[in-house]
Amino acid sequence: MIHIAKPFIGEEEKQLVMEVLNSGMLAQGPKVAALEKAFAEACGVKHAVATSSGTTALHIALLAHGIGPGDEVITTPFTFIASANSILFTGAKPVFVDIEPDTFNINPAQVEAAVTPRTKAILPVHLYGYVCDMDALQAIADKHNLAIIEDACQAVGATYHGKKAGSFGTGTFSLYATKNIMSGEGGMITTDDDHIAEQCKLIRSHGMRVRYYHDRLGYNFRMSDLHAAIGLAQIGRLADFTAARQANAAYLNEHITAAVTPTVKPGYEHVWHQYTIRLDGGRDRDAAVQQLNDAGIGTGIFYPVPAHQQGYLRELVGEVHLPVAEQLAQEVISLPVHPQVSGADLNQIVEEVNKL
Repeated sequence: MIHIAKPFIGEEEKQLVMEVLNSGMLAQGPKVAALEKAFAEACGVKHAVATSSGTTALHIALLAHGIGPGDEVITTPFTFIASANSILFTGAKPVFVDIEPDTFNINPAQVEAAVTPRTKAILPVHLYGYVCDMDALQAIADKHNLAIIEDACQAVGATYHGKKAGSFGTGTFSLYATKNIMSGEGGMITTDDDHIAEQCKLIRSHGMRVRYYHDRLGYNFRMSDLHAAIGLAQIGRLADFTAARQANAAYLNEHITAAVTPTVKPGYEHVWHQYTIRLDGGRDRDAAVQQLNDAGIGTGIFYPVPAHQQGYLRELVGEVHLPVAEQLAQEVISLPVHPQVSGADLNQIVEEVNKL
């Protein structure tokens, strides 16, 4: 089976983890600080704040911007549920708008139409490793004095007109085991804002600047040095991992003919966390997935149910019809594109997809 994801663990990861174990400093310590420094440099920002997961990174970032009960945050329904849940955790309300059919990302024109006096932030998701139209979103944010909190959990290293994901507003990343670089579990917040960085650090550690003196309500959302050690080794491989994913995606784009393949607009650098095709025209996706799996091709459906159609969110936001997201949720299939996919694997993937 060619797996849809396959985390890479090399000797450097093992060595750095053993350094932590031998040091006895297992909780947040020097490896976390080193990873934060390296991550900030990789994203071209002043600050990076490590957290326990991508979800807690989102939660902290929203709280650091003062998002809370009575506020609204505009976001996409076509994403992992954590994007919406993190808004709910603060007491705010997610407002869902539709997506662009060619990028899978939030549609800026619909964002503009959804702004109300209660809107406090836009939470764009750089889905599959492809950055949203940040010029358009930034113009809306500037016009209405809104914060931008980027869900870049799938987009480490991606760029928009030369600028890195996570550097447009307050960025959030996941270092979960299947991400482009990973720490097993973990997250990261990026920002150029000194005040936001300070608040993020307070919130992740029970509101403490000085041990046992608490300046605000906070949480235990820290990253361990064990996880940071893995992340340190991984971030050194980011350029190589990205180049491999891009080469694999280019090959698939060139040779797949039996499905709608993804596009990349000029000025964007896609990092291909997922390579996602579409089966248009009402074709049977379940049968296609079964056919691919039977042929040894791992697949993923990201995501089969848009957030606004999840039961508990439907109760909150009401009956919202977002036709593009709803259609794509029935058509998408993600294929293996990770760095450990070989040339022979690529040939097999193309052969089996073109049989659909």
